[in-house]
Amino acid sequence: VQLVESGGGLVQPGGSLKLACAASGFTFSRYAMSWYRQAPGKERELVAIIGSVGVIINYADSVKGRFTISRDNAKNMVYLQMNSLKPEDTAVYYCNAPQGWGQGTQVTVSS
Repeated sequence: VQLVESGGGLVQPGGSLKLACAASGFTFSRYAMSWYRQAPGKERELVAIIGSVGVIINYADSVKGRFTISRDNAKNMVYLQMNSLKPEDTAVYYCNAPQGWGQGTQVTVSS
């Protein structure tokens, strides 16, 4: 099982980033996928989750209306579009499947 995140970086408050996660080693289309994040000194928290066919979606209250999770089962990819970013969104963002975790990608929101 391999989950590889990309798309993180430094962005100013109010800006946008799109994270991507490439999955391999399991039957991607059968499983829900999620994004978590962990800020320094804090516990890892669930950001968004998407069902196997993309119908069931849920978000943490802190990101509702700003973040959008999506997936492409043909490409074994899951995405997180992040808009209106705030300094408190600064964290390492992890892709998660029932089979395991990615290595994470750093998102820093700062002026």
